[in-house]
Amino acid sequence: MRKSWTLAALLLLTGVIAGCGSDSGKTAGEAKEGTANASAGAVKKIVIGTGTAFPKVCFIDENGKLTGFDVELVREIDKRLPQYEFELQTQEFANLLLSLETKKIDVVAHEMEKNPEREQKYLFNKEPYAHWRNKIIVGKDNDTIHSLDDLKGKKVLTGATSAEAQILENYNKKNNNAINIVYQSGAARDSVSQITSGRVDATVGADFSLPLIDPQGKLKTTGDDLSEADILFVFRKDDPEEQKLADDIDGAIKELKADGTLGKISKQWLGDDFTADSKK
Repeated sequence: MRKSWTLAALLLLTGVIAGCGSDSGKTAGEAKEGTANASAGAVKKIVIGTGTAFPKVCFIDENGKLTGFDVELVREIDKRLPQYEFELQTQEFANLLLSLETKKIDVVAHEMEKNPEREQKYLFNKEPYAHWRNKIIVGKDNDTIHSLDDLKGKKVLTGATSAEAQILENYNKKNNNAINIVYQSGAARDSVSQITSGRVDATVGADFSLPLIDPQGKLKTTGDDLSEADILFVFRKDDPEEQKLADDIDGAIKELKADGTLGKISKQWLGDDFTADSKK
C-alpha cells in the first residue's frame, strides 16, 4: 500500500514537473511574443499626406518613385523617430487639409506655410524646415505688372486652398473682387503653359519654386515680396496625440539642422539652402 502511494506520488510529481515545464516553455514563448507585440505596439503608424505634382518637392520621378524635398525630409525624420512608422499617402493638393480634418491622414507635408487663416483651424509644428517668399510671377517679356494693384482686371492662376490663393482672396475682399482668380486644376508646371499661352496673365508663387516649375526660364518674378513665411507640417488642432507628434517632429528637425542634413536635402532638391536658418 505504501508503495502504491509512493508510486502515485512520484507520478503526480512527474506530471506536475512536466506540466510546469510545459507551462514555463509556453509562458516563455508567450512572453517573447508578448514582448515583440509590445515592442510593435509601441511603434505608432502615422499617415503623411503629400502630393505628386510639385516638381522637386513631391513628385513621381522617371522610375515611378515618389520623391522630392518634402518626401525625402519625411523619410529622414522617420529614421530619427523609432517610435513612429511613417506611411506616405499621395493626394490632390486641394484635398489634403480636408483629409487631415476627417482623420484620413495624420500630417500634411506639402510646403505648407503658416498664415493667420490656417492657424485658426490647424496645428503647426514650431520648428520650420524651410522659409519662402511669395511673389508675382509673369511671362519674361511682361513689364506691365509689378504689384497686386496691377493685377486688377487680370486673370491670375492659383491653387485652391493654397497660401497664394489666400493672398489673392484677401486682396479681393478689400477691392471688390478686382482680380479674376483662376483656380488651377492641373500640376504646378501647368502655370508655364497657362501664362505663356495668354490664358492667364500671372500667378503667385514662392521664390524658390520658379526654377523648379520653369527650367527653361519662360517666366520671371516681379515686384516686392507679397508675403514671407515659415514652412511647417500641419496637424489636427486640439488633439493631444497630434501635439505630441508635432513636438517629436520638432526635435527631429532640430537635429537635422544641427548636423547639416536639412541644408543638404534642400540644396539637393531645391538648388539652394532654403531652410529657416538661411533667411536673408
